[in-house]
Amino acid sequence: MRIVSIGGGTGLSTLLRGLKRYVKAGDGSVEITAVVTVTDDGGSSGRLRREFDVLPPGDIRNCMVALSRDETLLTRLFQYRFASGRGLKGHSFGNLFLTAMTSLTGDFSRAVKLSAEVLSVLGRIFPSTGTSVTLEATLVDGRQVLGETKISRSPVRIKKVALKPRKPKPLEETLEAIAAADLITLGPGSLYTSVIPNLLVDGIPKAIAASPALKAYFVNLMSQPGETMGYRASDHVSAILEHCDARVMDICVLNSSSIRGRALDHYQAREAQPVENDIANLTALGVDVVAADLLRMSGTRMQNKIRHDPGAIAATAIELAQKGRRRKRKLAS
Repeated sequence: MRIVSIGGGTGLSTLLRGLKRYVKAGDGSVEITAVVTVTDDGGSSGRLRREFDVLPPGDIRNCMVALSRDETLLTRLFQYRFASGRGLKGHSFGNLFLTAMTSLTGDFSRAVKLSAEVLSVLGRIFPSTGTSVTLEATLVDGRQVLGETKISRSPVRIKKVALKPRKPKPLEETLEAIAAADLITLGPGSLYTSVIPNLLVDGIPKAIAASPALKAYFVNLMSQPGETMGYRASDHVSAILEHCDARVMDICVLNSSSIRGRALDHYQAREAQPVENDIANLTALGVDVVAADLLRMSGTRMQNKIRHDPGAIAATAIELAQKGRRRKRKLAS
């Protein structure tokens, strides 16, 4: 089964970490391709972008680690972050490694491929575009905000986002993977800064729509201050569809378990709330709904951070991939 997962941030790496277990079974039944956003301009990635004119390596690095065969010393080294040192403080070793490899090869995509081989990555990882792009948001009050970091911190609701330059080209390998997929996943992850930016790359939405694969969007567990404050599940879906010129979604995957406990207090203090599963509105948008317990728990108490459980979302993705494969075979017969 061929699964193409599109997104960025911790959400995508969480899904990939769960899917890796099926690849590690070693029977060749699952093939994973990750398509990762490249709009990050903060932290270590932002500094490397400005100083070395490379694509931001942070999200790519996280996906590489998530798909690495084993949690070896080398894998942990890629995640090591310097706590001090002039020019080094705040940088992760993996980001520096990818930057150096880009300098050696002259091509970021090639650097990602070679670095993935070093980590024995169980899948393929592609940046959504090889072009250096900047994310731009138009807020509901008409103001424009430039840069992913500023956008994610905006207290005003986002109306739409766009890339500068407009319509950057995707990698040919990405389009090929989408065309051959049994399942294409979007999210989980920040709606406007991790998911939608991939769909603003020229040709990707149309390629998704044209693919015979089943297309599923994994909705976030919690709203995000500023970015999606007050958003229901249907608001997330509507935002994605409004940014695309093609149909990129068949199914919306929701968490069915209740979110409560101490961890919720921290989020509510920042005006973040569990995303409401307004199923009737989702159905009206023309998407099917799949609901499952996708919440990460620790014993009887929740973790400090509310996150998707890697095993649970991966199991749901595998079931959908099986369904997508059966549908492809039926269409081909």
